[in-house]
Amino acid sequence: MTKIIIKNAKIINEMQQFEADLAIENGKIALISTHIIYEEGDTVIEATGKYLLPGMIDSQVHFRQPDMSHQGKFITESAAAVAGGITSVLDMPNTSPQTINEKAIKQKHKLIQGQSYVNYGFYLGATNDNIKDIIDCDIRLICGVKVFMGASNGNILVDNEETLENIFKQAKTLVATHCEYSPIINFNEKKAKEKYGDDIPFDQHPLIRSREACIKSTQTAIKLAKKHNTKLHILHISTAEEVAFFEQIPLEQKRITAEACVHFTWFDDRDYAKLGAQIKCNPAIKQNSDKRAIINGINYGNLDIIATDHAPHTWQEKQNKYFKAPSGLPLVQTALASLLTQVNQGKFSLEKIVQKTAHNVADLFQVKKRGYIREGYYADLVLVDLNTPHKVKNKNMLYQCGWTPYDGEEFTASIEKTWVNGKLKWSDGKLIGKPKGMALKYER
Repeated sequence: MTKIIIKNAKIINEMQQFEADLAIENGKIALISTHIIYEEGDTVIEATGKYLLPGMIDSQVHFRQPDMSHQGKFITESAAAVAGGITSVLDMPNTSPQTINEKAIKQKHKLIQGQSYVNYGFYLGATNDNIKDIIDCDIRLICGVKVFMGASNGNILVDNEETLENIFKQAKTLVATHCEYSPIINFNEKKAKEKYGDDIPFDQHPLIRSREACIKSTQTAIKLAKKHNTKLHILHISTAEEVAFFEQIPLEQKRITAEACVHFTWFDDRDYAKLGAQIKCNPAIKQNSDKRAIINGINYGNLDIIATDHAPHTWQEKQNKYFKAPSGLPLVQTALASLLTQVNQGKFSLEKIVQKTAHNVADLFQVKKRGYIREGYYADLVLVDLNTPHKVKNKNMLYQCGWTPYDGEEFTASIEKTWVNGKLKWSDGKLIGKPKGMALKYER
């Protein structure tokens, strides 16, 4: 049986860095050793000077299937993801139709099979009237239950207090929340419209989707989780105040966890002047002090994982005025390279990035045999070069929408190769082979 042997790589795994060879066989990591002897017919990859990481598991993406294909499809967005060193994704339920019951989850699994370059899992969406579906759904089919506790794209919102209480009380798996308080947002929108009319400047977005709206909703979610001992994960933290809500203790000791998103470590409110709707997202990108707090939260343990919240709205949609320009950024192709650039800037260590983009995601969502470089685990791997800079350009994006808010930025690191289930899918700027990602399995 022929093998793939990666020679002389600097492996980053479980907060350690060491030089070794790695052998891939039958889709899994067969051996990690200081010197692996290869045989005739084996594929040998020389990795001297390069870093071998477990592929990023992106715990929050919007890949738009089913039936939102004018923005993106699994085949296009997963191609961009694998080009960015992402090997697995967890997809959100606010599609059309919404994935809010077990039947819809099964249909989505069937639909996506053979359409994804990366491995995939799905959230079950919560609504004001599907508590029975949440209770009855087979938790082996889903990564968790997604609750929009604030108005968001896709018309999927839980604003009934009794329903919210029941979800936290009865959910049998992790509850992931989008935390913004709609009444505050609605009040702020009304004030902005009175002042500016329909042509609201985009730098007003963090004042409309305000820190107060985020803080109030996050506090509510934490209160409910503590009351019912819910396993709660709060998505895309955007304020310094929220970062301080979370404990600096190991992940395995937590019932309540939190996520940082890559764009909150790169952009701040000074960037609205140049980028406008391109960086309009919910919750909003806020002040530089919030960005610094999020970076510190990643480093010190308040924030447990890093994701993208990838949302591939079209360029034409983003050209609208404030109220019609949708919220969300396309991010999967640039996420890991942007984080590696920040490693070169001294903001993070490589070990910390691997912990937050792979290890902790696998542990939090109970993903089976992924997220680590271990013998017997699936060979979901990314080879990166910290010394090869590249300029980000819209024309090089594989997203169906064809644009990136990072256009023109100089990244100081590059994604060289990505393996998914032991198969090389991205190498030296080229997509390889057919989409053969697998449905993720969970240890439950």
